[in-house]
Amino acid sequence: MKLGIIRCRQTEDYCPGTGDFKAVREKRGIFSDVEEEIEIIGFINCGGCPGKKAVLRTRELIKRGADTIAFASCIQRGNPIGYPCPFAKKMKEIVQIEAGDSVKILDYTHE
Repeated sequence: MKLGIIRCRQTEDYCPGTGDFKAVREKRGIFSDVEEEIEIIGFINCGGCPGKKAVLRTRELIKRGADTIAFASCIQRGNPIGYPCPFAKKMKEIVQIEAGDSVKILDYTHE
């Protein structure tokens, strides 16, 4: 798996992505069924609210080899600030359109 992770820009001051990297490294949570090696292609923020830049960033991650795009848990689950992104659903929809059917989209990275 060649993984691109999109995180919430608002949480960058609170979280260095340790939970995301640990989940990938230990193949926990959403990655528990992945048998192949996981290579992180990129770790980038959504560009800030309302997340429209996630499309451009998805395009770039795919161009650099990503076959899977994961939204970091800060977006869907609100980790660590306890506030899920109000634009998460729409952002996922537009990213899926950009990525097409050949790229897998994951809703979160860790618990």
